[in-house]
Amino acid sequence: MSGLRERQKELRRQAIAESAVALFKSQGYGNTTVEQIARQAGVSVPTVFKYFGSKQEIILEMLKEADRRAILDSHELPLDGEPVDVLCQLEQRIVGYALTMLPAALWRELLPLVLIGGSDGLPEAYRQLNSNLQREIAGVLRALQQRGRLRADLDVELAAFLLNDYSHLQLLRLTSTDEPDLAAHREQVRRTTKLIFDGMRALPPRD
Repeated sequence: MSGLRERQKELRRQAIAESAVALFKSQGYGNTTVEQIARQAGVSVPTVFKYFGSKQEIILEMLKEADRRAILDSHELPLDGEPVDVLCQLEQRIVGYALTMLPAALWRELLPLVLIGGSDGLPEAYRQLNSNLQREIAGVLRALQQRGRLRADLDVELAAFLLNDYSHLQLLRLTSTDEPDLAAHREQVRRTTKLIFDGMRALPPRD
């Protein structure tokens, strides 16, 4: 019986989350209330609060799941490959999971809120969550560095910050339409990553 109850709880939690995301997509995150989420899910408001302390928690759980999947995938990257290829694969997986968990229209609303700031506590919670993903990016860079694929004196923490920070701008551009152009996005990511990897400094003339 305990197994059945746990399964029922998980299904109810999932129904609440899916109802919330559907409402966020149709009428916007800011315009959606917990009461509306409860009505959409066919449960009471106290039941929503039993599973999620706020609508922000619903968003954060979806983001956490996207990051969890991306982090698991990062452990399987072919680190002996070309560094640009490795970093592009990592970015592709992060963005892929992000769009799987939340639609482009919702990202379009959320990104300015979490990056610029707001009054509901979501920006700070997002930054804490995103810092875990940034550490994983640094871990991939460090692994490439240890294999001699990156400079030994590279500040991997700063490089991870740069890649992660700029990826938010790229994601904002990608989600500017409801049907993201992933092919164009990936090409732009590759060009940008190659520029970062190759640098802008002139190479010394060859003898």
